[in-house]
Amino acid sequence: MAKQDFGVVGMAVMGQNVALNVESKGFSVAVFNRTTSKTEEFVRQRCQGKRMVGSTTIEEFVNALARPRRIMLMVQAGDPVDETIGHLLPHLQEGDVIIDGGNSFFEDTIRRCKAIEEKGLLYIGTGVSGGEEGALRGPAMMPGGSRKAYNLVEPVFTKISAQVEGTPCCTYIGDNGAGHYVKMVHNGIEYGDMQLICEAYYIMANAMGMNAPEMHAAFKKWNEGELNSYLIEITADILSKTDPDTGKPMVDIIMDKAGQKGTGKWTSESALDLGVPAPTIAEAVFARCISAIKQERVAAAKKLKGPRSRKVTAKKEEFIEDIRKALYASKVCSYAQGFALMKEAAKENGWTLDMGKIAMIWRGGCIIRAQFLHHIKEAFDRDPNLPNLMLDPYFKGIVEGGQKSWRNVVVKATQMGIPVPAFSSALCYFDSYRRARLSANLIQAQRDYFGAHTYERVDKPGSFHTEWLKI
Repeated sequence: MAKQDFGVVGMAVMGQNVALNVESKGFSVAVFNRTTSKTEEFVRQRCQGKRMVGSTTIEEFVNALARPRRIMLMVQAGDPVDETIGHLLPHLQEGDVIIDGGNSFFEDTIRRCKAIEEKGLLYIGTGVSGGEEGALRGPAMMPGGSRKAYNLVEPVFTKISAQVEGTPCCTYIGDNGAGHYVKMVHNGIEYGDMQLICEAYYIMANAMGMNAPEMHAAFKKWNEGELNSYLIEITADILSKTDPDTGKPMVDIIMDKAGQKGTGKWTSESALDLGVPAPTIAEAVFARCISAIKQERVAAAKKLKGPRSRKVTAKKEEFIEDIRKALYASKVCSYAQGFALMKEAAKENGWTLDMGKIAMIWRGGCIIRAQFLHHIKEAFDRDPNLPNLMLDPYFKGIVEGGQKSWRNVVVKATQMGIPVPAFSSALCYFDSYRRARLSANLIQAQRDYFGAHTYERVDKPGSFHTEWLKI
């Protein structure tokens, strides 16, 4: 039997869709799942007339592939990845490539890459964004590993990824865990984006009393301008749907408890480890955490009272425009935090990350795809060493030009007791970044007072300590 071009392990929906995507681009595919019935069901139901073969054992699966073998793991992150690799290794040969297409933690990818390459094999940790539909139609792909390994998978990846203006949403990211790190930050930015949009919706509903059809119209209009993006588009769509059981807007009958899979937390932890401020991403994670304690919040709502404030009724169109400007300025800050984090991680891990290319591969397939990403590419084209997006002329104009509206929205929400942690943290990030002097001088004095931690002076170099109790 002829050998297959590409292999996929893991036949959950994502794995099935990746396999079908690869086959549709002209490659023959071998598939395997630990539960044999899952493989058989997939081959029987979705693979009729396709160049696809199922295998019942790992050995049979590996032997079905042409060398050098290219095997993509679409299994749950964590121990299942290590277990699957362990089953594969005895059957692989020098030069074969293992590809982890799950949401693996980047440090795990660094470890696996080193261990596998020591055995003469190759390893690629690939961030795949776009969900089930992206996996089938074309995701954004962020592969990291050795350049030699990437060269072997590039012909497949550039065809199965999303295409924007004829350009694949896939590029070589960097060594070992770089691809999974960039995917992790992508997800952190996604958390921030989603929370900001939800706060805009919440302000419209609670500060303005807008109903779902009115909010649908606002988001639909926004999607026709500079906020054009996948998340704005689906928000408008969500707000147009009615629940068939109750006749109420679908969004109103959905429980306000948000789930999460951990990548936003990883992004925030990495920011803390590297000392990079990413408050909007972190607040988005915490917002999901506080949403999860629904029962506790319901009980607290009966005991804790906030301010009484009138809804915004006058100049409603102007305030909606204020919300739009606040959303865009906050979004810029969220992306600025993510790109600053990737920049510092590159230094820490010895990666060479092309920020402009990263922005471009996020234009299609992925959840945070948006029109304004080409402005990020242009910003890094103007200055490859740009320390922060807000310093680029285009983005500087957005945050400075939008700040009157931004402040108005945050103030009004605060006066009404409407929580806007992402909007307000983004505004504080902007205000902190633009100030030459912050309050940390007092923090250093306090640290020196109780712990003799010393401080630097503004008028001469060196490290100093004051005997505070003797003054």
